[in-house]
Amino acid sequence: MIIAHITDLHCRPRGLPAMRVCETNTLTERALRALRDFSPKPDALVISGDLTNNGRMDEYAALKEMLDRLIDIPVYVIPGNHDHRANMRAALGHLPGVTSHPHFIQFAVENLPVRLVMLDTHIPGKTDGELCAERLEWLDTTLAAVPDKPTIVVMHHPSFACGIQHMDGIILREPQAFNAIIGRHKQVELVLTGHHHRQITTRIAQATAMIGPGVAHIVELDLFSDNPGVWNLEPACFLLHCWVEGQGIVTHTGFVERYPGPFQFIADPV
Repeated sequence: MIIAHITDLHCRPRGLPAMRVCETNTLTERALRALRDFSPKPDALVISGDLTNNGRMDEYAALKEMLDRLIDIPVYVIPGNHDHRANMRAALGHLPGVTSHPHFIQFAVENLPVRLVMLDTHIPGKTDGELCAERLEWLDTTLAAVPDKPTIVVMHHPSFACGIQHMDGIILREPQAFNAIIGRHKQVELVLTGHHHRQITTRIAQATAMIGPGVAHIVELDLFSDNPGVWNLEPACFLLHCWVEGQGIVTHTGFVERYPGPFQFIADPV
C-alpha cells in the first residue's frame, strides 16, 4: 500500500499568482501530474491543508478541476489556516469525509491496511492552529475505537517547534494536550502535517512526526534567527508513505521535477 502526501498548494483563481509571484496553480498541476504518472499507482492521496490561498470559492473550483482531470484515486483533505471551512465543504463536499462531521472537516478512513485519522486544526481568521475540547475528545474517542490497527494522524499545524522561529510562533496552540493523546494510543505510528513548507521530521511519543514539503513555494531554511519569514522556489517534493508488511510504515521523498537519467550502474575500470 502507498499513500501519496502533498501539502500547501495555495491555489488561486485561474490565471492569478499567489503573493504576486508564485504560480501556485501551475506548480500544483505539475505535482498532480507527477503523482498521476508515478508507478506503481498510489492507493490514495492525502492533502494536509492550505488547499487554497484565500479560501475563495473560485480557488477551490480551480483545485477541483485539476483533481477531477488528473487524479483517479481517493483524495482525502483537511483544512489549513489559509482555507475557509464552509467554502471547502461546499466546493469539495464530494470528496470522502469532507461533510461527515457537523462542525469540522475531520474523519477516519477505514478501508486501507493503515487507518487514517484526518483532523481539523483550522481557526477562522488565524494563522496558528487549535484543537478545542470537542476536537480533542473526538480524536481520543476515534483512536480508542480501533486500538489494534496501525494509524496515521493527518492535520495541518505541527504540534512541535522546529527551529524556524517565525513558523514556531504559529504552530498548534497548547500542543501538550494533542501530544498526550498520541502517547496514549500506541497504534499511532505517524503524524503528518503541513504548514511549514519544508520536510521536517521528529517524534511525538512513540510516533514519527513529519511535516510535508510544499509543492509550490518553500519556506527558507533559516534556523534559530529572528529574521522575518521569506520563501524560495526550491525543488518541489511529494511524500510516499508505504506500508511494508511485517515492518511498518516507510516514507520516501519524490521530486516533482524530472532530472537527467536514469543511468545504469556500471563499474568503472580499476
